[in-house]
Amino acid sequence: MPQASMVANEIPVEPVTFCPTVSVIVPIYNGETDLPGLIECLLAQTYPANRVEYLLVDNDSCDRTPKILQAAVTQAQAAGLTLKHLSETEIQSAYAARNTGIRAATGEILAFTDADCYPAATWLANLVQGFQDSAVGLCVGEIIALPGTTWLERYAERKNIMSQQDTLDHPFCPYGQTANIAVRACAFEKIGLFRPHMTTGGDADICWRLQRDGGWQLHYDESAVVQHHHRATLKELYKQWYRYGRSNRYLHQLHGIKLTRPLLPREVRYATMRWVAKELPAGLLKLLVGKADLIDLAMTPIGLYCFRARTLGQRESRLPEEADKIAWLESD
Repeated sequence: MPQASMVANEIPVEPVTFCPTVSVIVPIYNGETDLPGLIECLLAQTYPANRVEYLLVDNDSCDRTPKILQAAVTQAQAAGLTLKHLSETEIQSAYAARNTGIRAATGEILAFTDADCYPAATWLANLVQGFQDSAVGLCVGEIIALPGTTWLERYAERKNIMSQQDTLDHPFCPYGQTANIAVRACAFEKIGLFRPHMTTGGDADICWRLQRDGGWQLHYDESAVVQHHHRATLKELYKQWYRYGRSNRYLHQLHGIKLTRPLLPREVRYATMRWVAKELPAGLLKLLVGKADLIDLAMTPIGLYCFRARTLGQRESRLPEEADKIAWLESD
């Protein structure tokens, strides 16, 4: 996996001096495409092998995920690392799978990433450094794009979609996406675990409860990097932004945050006319002289497409039954 190893090899390795015990938890559903690259990156971590365990939780996959995980356990053992294959089959939710990992974890710090993420070799070593401050209960790393080949992937890369910079600037309360966060294990005793029946928005919910109910501080370290795949088709992009809208609605119902205002028809017309009359001609001229590429011509219509998907997701969604319930360390 040249893409997976690129970040791992390009970041200088510095001696790790602060080494709490860590459990890395990854929820997985039908991850056969991305799992080999993820496992390669986990096994390449610079964090001391005797201070970390990797808990990969299969959320009832129906592809080759279980076989890949079993092989990874053997591969990790041969390398002197602890990697465990866990299962969550009762609830189809990444948050329920994370809870299964939390209950099985033995580390002082619990680090989270996703199956479609490729952590840099120094990811874990950098991510935990903020916990040297006893007031910090939540550490957030950065998420950057894997090099894309499609114009939609390049659009997402240009817009820095998935960057933690945006979620850390949330007007209600900063948060990090579970593709790259770490939490003190003891913090879950007071605030509970993830809401297992949520299907989106649980990242913000757990971070907000840690800070507002648990009284913990958040630390951000941009050097703790994971790479993430962006959506490559219009259908996938629509589903992503529709899910963002659903998340807004759920968090509005749980925490009272403001909903995103939909664009008025006149605002859509103005943006479209401006694109046709001004942005498109200017972009074509830049394209002819080599100062732009095709993605520059499509930024406005793709942005409107994404905004509409988020608006519909927010309008059409309601928090599912039981999704407001918080799980606890003792199995419910």
